[in-house]
Amino acid sequence: MLHTKRISFREMVAEDWINVHKYASQEIVSQYQPWGPNDENDSITYVNEVINDAKKNPRRRYAFATVENQSQMLIGAGELQITSLTNRVGEIGYVIHPDYWGKGFATETGQLLLKFGFEVLQLHRIFATCDPRNRASEKVLMKLDMKLEGKMRETIMLNDGWRDSLLFSMLEHEWTKKKGLG
Repeated sequence: MLHTKRISFREMVAEDWINVHKYASQEIVSQYQPWGPNDENDSITYVNEVINDAKKNPRRRYAFATVENQSQMLIGAGELQITSLTNRVGEIGYVIHPDYWGKGFATETGQLLLKFGFEVLQLHRIFATCDPRNRASEKVLMKLDMKLEGKMRETIMLNDGWRDSLLFSMLEHEWTKKKGLG
């Protein structure tokens, strides 16, 4: 399906819960998220939801296994959720196993999500949010050339209270220009 030299996307299968659980059960992975750390049932439920959402028509959620090409190991996930079919808007998110942090895999996952959203789904606008404390994710979004639109206040409830969110976006014409297509 979609790939770079180092990673590929594929649809999730039921057995993926095992590798999803290897990262989703770690507190460091979910520290800025409203989910986790996952127990085994949480990881199984997530993968089953992803598989069921892939069967819906129209499909609004695309959650892919991020696979490292050399080892063929599932090292994370990339998601694109269509938030408005009428306005052609989607939201992206990604999660990578900590063993692969700091090596560009999250950025490559984000690039594939943007490519899929703009080139396959023909979206007009793609956005992403991150916790302002999550500097690594903020850097990924900046490396993707997404534009910082601002900070939204108290958007997500975490275990330690309300979380603000930084809002980043890219528009269709910005993607075209970035790819040298326009």
